[in-house]
Amino acid sequence: MQLMGSLVEAVDFLKQHFSSPPSVAIILGTGLSELADEIENPTSIDYEDIPHFPNPTAPGHRGQLIFGTIEGVQVVAMAGRLHYYEGYSMQEVVFPVRVMRLLGAEVLIASNAAGSTNPDYEAGDLVFIKDHINLQPANPLRGPNEDELGPRFPDMLHTYDPTLLDAARQIAEEKGIRAHTGVYASLPGPNLETPAEYEFLHRIGGDVVGMSTVPEVIAAHHMGMRSFVVSVVSNKSYPIGCIRETTVESVIATVKEVSPRVQMLVRELVGRLIPSLPKAFGIGRLRGG
Repeated sequence: MQLMGSLVEAVDFLKQHFSSPPSVAIILGTGLSELADEIENPTSIDYEDIPHFPNPTAPGHRGQLIFGTIEGVQVVAMAGRLHYYEGYSMQEVVFPVRVMRLLGAEVLIASNAAGSTNPDYEAGDLVFIKDHINLQPANPLRGPNEDELGPRFPDMLHTYDPTLLDAARQIAEEKGIRAHTGVYASLPGPNLETPAEYEFLHRIGGDVVGMSTVPEVIAAHHMGMRSFVVSVVSNKSYPIGCIRETTVESVIATVKEVSPRVQMLVRELVGRLIPSLPKAFGIGRLRGG
């Protein structure tokens, strides 16, 4: 089935499960599923029940789409994302983001766990992403462009929304949260990087590295969404001498310790800023399928 047909089927199915369209889409990264607890009056739908939705296989990813409110704002959250390393195509990886946009979401808030390639970043720190370096082997916009979704050649200058970024910095300062602003490098995984690769990423300007997020942000930007991304530093990977063997269990444990700070940040960001943002441009005419 063509992409638009699949999107319409998923959107029409999901519209039966909520009364008010979401304004904000949230992606909960590895070890951050507790963020779902911030959603009031939640309605959860398993991915396997949604037409054309892939199922996540990575540890710490539930595989549920959750509708509800945060600070009175309508949201939809992915409790579990898809990764290219799981064997999905980039189009499958970003399919849920496209669906959430067509349901009405104007803003994307994404979280992830990441290794640090900046010597000043410690495990447990938050990093607000201001830009990215895409080292994934494929692009979600590759292939025929769906003009109904966005332009063939989207400009990437303001991919990460400056207003949301400034607000997050202010919230972190007010709440005493240790946070930085940095560049996210996205690699395919699933193996972690070698010491030489960490050195390379540091030299080309990457502050943190992970295996997700960038494809989703590209798709969101293509469709006119504003994006904010917060990375939790799960392991310090630079300077090279400080690298230690890392397991997925240790990553999840580190991120879970920090999760309450991310929850506070998202709650404050949604409650303070989202209602005052001007509407995003683009594809409102497609809602309703």
